[in-house]
Amino acid sequence: MTLTDKVVLITGGRRIGLAVAHELAARGAHIALAYRGSKGEAEQGVADAVAQGRRGVALQADVSRAADCEALVAGTVAALGRLDVVINMASVYGPEPLDTLTESAWDRNLAVNLKSAFVCSQAAAREMRRRGEGGRIVNFADWLARSGRPHYPDFVAYYVAKAGVIALTEALALELAPADILVNAIAPGPILAPPDMTDEEKAEVAAATPLGRWGGEQEIVKAVLALIETDFITGETIRVDGGRHLR
Repeated sequence: MTLTDKVVLITGGRRIGLAVAHELAARGAHIALAYRGSKGEAEQGVADAVAQGRRGVALQADVSRAADCEALVAGTVAALGRLDVVINMASVYGPEPLDTLTESAWDRNLAVNLKSAFVCSQAAAREMRRRGEGGRIVNFADWLARSGRPHYPDFVAYYVAKAGVIALTEALALELAPADILVNAIAPGPILAPPDMTDEEKAEVAAATPLGRWGGEQEIVKAVLALIETDFITGETIRVDGGRHLR
């Protein structure tokens, strides 16, 4: 798929999402950015797309709610005329000790990390099928789930949700192949350090990575581009982790 005049919806458009949006706009795409609370960052992404001669829209949504996911797709089509690519980046991440893991915390992990990808993809696929021109769906999993290694305690709900994203990706790829809608996932490793991480912690992560460094957002940008541009890869989950899974 070439991106000229295609429309891309990105959920969870902060930090890495903005870098992805910038590059897709540079390649000719019009951009819809979904946000829950980070309106300023979403509007920044839209302004960047407009500055590159593209159209853009920022749409507020709580992707843990199915109705909001469906409204995102409808709002994108209403504002930009079509929908060709969905990038499901929305995610919540944080430790939840098993003994104190509540039902609400479990439900939120699965709703944001897994259910939102399903509902957004389902709604987008309906629109893509209606147009009959194919499409691309890119989900976001996690390098640990891709490697079958929980590894870190206190992340039961997160790990289960991200493992579900991989299964969802495979199942959707099979279902949507006849409509030429390709579905793949990216499983990031150490890309960007969380804002609250100390220099010592950052160094420990780099040392545990065979390539000896953090990847940076451009490595995700490259992977997203590859999965949009391909015409024959579907049902794959690609680790972008600097070899972290090898240790």
